Amino acid sequence: MTDSGSWVSLFSGGKDSSWALYRALEEGLDVSHLLTVHPGDDSYMYHVPETRLAGLAAESIGIELVEVEPDDLGAADVADAGAQGDRELKPLEAALADLQSDLDGDLAGVTAGAVESEFQTSRIRGMCERLGIDLFAPLWGRDPRELAEAMLAAGFEIRVVQVAARGLDESWLGRTLDADALAELVDLNESYGVHILGEGGEFETLVTDGPHMRRPIELEYETVWEGTRGHIRVTDAWLGE
Repeated sequence: MTDSGSWVSLFSGGKDSSWALYRALEEGLDVSHLLTVHPGDDSYMYHVPETRLAGLAAESIGIELVEVEPDDLGAADVADAGAQGDRELKPLEAALADLQSDLDGDLAGVTAGAVESEFQTSRIRGMCERLGIDLFAPLWGRDPRELAEAMLAAGFEIRVVQVAARGLDESWLGRTLDADALAELVDLNESYGVHILGEGGEFETLVTDGPHMRRPIELEYETVWEGTRGHIRVTDAWLGE
């Protein structure tokens, strides 16, 4: 991996992509852009809920944001998940190729927040190979509990914005992922197999503050509960002091 040239952080605003960005900055990588894909209602490759808040996060972080608006990804009714993942990657790869051109070929690589998903990581890795760039994936293969503890120790403020797993009820929506919540997730992992970091969409998060951010994200929201799953619907958001 080279530390020269510009890096692009694949960024949703959630904890995993934010941690990959944070670790890249700690390593001294020149992250010139954040890149957010807005996938619509469903996706096999991308974080879905509240990606519109990536703009506020980028403003707080102080790094330029590139937003990708693909057509309907058609992820609601899919017969071949692998082919769907390949299709969903195309708008991201096209956006990176455009950035690579804008940077006169000086694109060193991308950061990604994948932890265990070979489905996502293999595709991102293949994309990087086609573009001739590196991949920085500091969460890959790490112990989920240790990662969560590291995020909290670094000062990340993490809010749960969506849940879709047994044991995660409406009370989790909007909850801060602190030491108490992490202890409960460890218990839920033992009882129901809930992934401690929500890998696979069991829960989704938003980082509202952290050491890489100059101002916190403040939220007003309402909860939407659908019997066994739910999400928050943000009604207002702004940068605090």
